[in-house]
Amino acid sequence: MRFLVVVLLFALAYAKHEKYEGWKSYYVGPASAEQLKNLGPILDQYSVDVLSHPIVQREGVVLVAPKHQAGFTKALEDLAIDYKVHAENVKAALDYDDTLIAAKKARDFTRNSGRNVPYDNYQTLDTIYAYLIDVAARFPNTVTLVNPANSFEGRPIYYLKISTTNFQDERKPVIFIDGCIHAREWISPPSVTWMIHKLTEDVTEPDLLENFDWIILPVVNPDGYAFTFSSDRFWRKTRSTDNHSLSGSCPGVDGNRNYDFFWGTVGTSNSPCEDTYGGSRAFSEVETRVVRDLLHEYLHRMALYLTMHSYGSMILYAWGHDGSLSHNAFALHTVGVNMATAIDAAKLPRFSNYTVGNSVLVLFYGASGASDDYAHLIGVPLSYTYELPGLQGGLQGFHLDPIYIEQVCRETWEGIIVGARRAGELFRR
Repeated sequence: MRFLVVVLLFALAYAKHEKYEGWKSYYVGPASAEQLKNLGPILDQYSVDVLSHPIVQREGVVLVAPKHQAGFTKALEDLAIDYKVHAENVKAALDYDDTLIAAKKARDFTRNSGRNVPYDNYQTLDTIYAYLIDVAARFPNTVTLVNPANSFEGRPIYYLKISTTNFQDERKPVIFIDGCIHAREWISPPSVTWMIHKLTEDVTEPDLLENFDWIILPVVNPDGYAFTFSSDRFWRKTRSTDNHSLSGSCPGVDGNRNYDFFWGTVGTSNSPCEDTYGGSRAFSEVETRVVRDLLHEYLHRMALYLTMHSYGSMILYAWGHDGSLSHNAFALHTVGVNMATAIDAAKLPRFSNYTVGNSVLVLFYGASGASDDYAHLIGVPLSYTYELPGLQGGLQGFHLDPIYIEQVCRETWEGIIVGARRAGELFRR
């Protein structure tokens, strides 16, 4: 039986990804701020898909279609920007990733007696949702499963409320954590479901359960996430078709350009066929409206908002459209550094140390309509985008090998512990 499961999983793995035959991926390593600034127009000119944004003296990873590869590499050479090929054939690299995931699922199928958990591998939406439903059933005194709305395609959007007082104690600060607004960022849901695990099944920091109320939303964008498993591994957007006359053939909106923060002005596209399309209006997407409504409902006691992305080992904060700093920049930076220091102390040596800072000043590009900026704009004092660890030089595929997923979850939780406690201290002042 186990052999049959492995064979079927491997067969499914090789039946996908034809779209990316002939595509290449590159490590790109700007050596200076000037090179990083000059890189932006090149990425736009050649429609480069950025999986991990490079920063000064740290490589990023980008995807380039066959027709643009010669021009892209020539442009880098003209500016003396270092690069090297990551994958000669993106489809082959994705197939390799799928074999790793399938093999681990087969091993876990035996080890866990057929039970799947969403924080030790890249799991389907159904597996994640089954876990949320199960946890709510097993811990009814502290966990409430909520389905505030369905996605554009009709899938439930689930989140958990975790509280020892059923959210009735107005003195307790609220912490809100979400993941996977960008569908292809597969390491994001495991990092979020691990937080559920640590607040329910394996409570090693009881103060975090007793002293805070938690809102945990592992998959903001269920339609896009499901699509990355069934059709296009690098799909980023939602799957809506009601924003533009071309949305039928170019569906979806970049959810992290859809919030009402300088919407449609910087680092976003007005073309529905682009990955950074911000939608026809702010909050055009039901998925972003769910997050917006939660932010407003608990704003009066929300101490910390985190949105989990990948990848790049960064903790980024406002303001993301122009690089200016908020009135709370000192607290944002110091708490961000506290979280990063805790993660770095627990990480594997092959993972990069975390970089902390204003998103524009770190990445040298602006983006309006992001959820962390919107949360901070309306009054959440500490609001961050986490860019989780990902590829390092020498790894063959596009996912972090699934054997490292639990490590990422564990080290990220160390940062959450520190961030929550610091947020609580500031809230109570």
